[in-house]
Amino acid sequence: QVQLVESGGGLVQAGGSLRLSCVASISINSRFDMGWYRQAPGKQRELVARITSAGSANYYADSVRGRFFISRDSAKNTVYLQMNSLNPEDTAVYYCWAVHYALNPKYDSNYWGQGTQVTVST
Repeated sequence: QVQLVESGGGLVQAGGSLRLSCVASISINSRFDMGWYRQAPGKQRELVARITSAGSANYYADSVRGRFFISRDSAKNTVYLQMNSLNPEDTAVYYCWAVHYALNPKYDSNYWGQGTQVTVST
């Protein structure tokens, strides 16, 4: 079982920046892709950014591309989301996510953090 603990959320003015961190309870240096989802009130949870086990950022949502940057430090079992030029539409609960790829895909496992609130004021 993997536990994910997020931090770094908060209240920021439009145009500001925040950096979210997510620490995993076990080593994430292989067979784990990680990422960040977000869920705004009344909306579905959406994938914001994803990074492979090799450290390649392989997905950004169109709404955040060029403003948000995902990175990971496998030595610290940590993934980050640097969020710049924030706007009120970025207000949401942000969830850290990890997927472990088993040798047999039917045994792949998904893990979630508890979420951290990001609020962007005008």
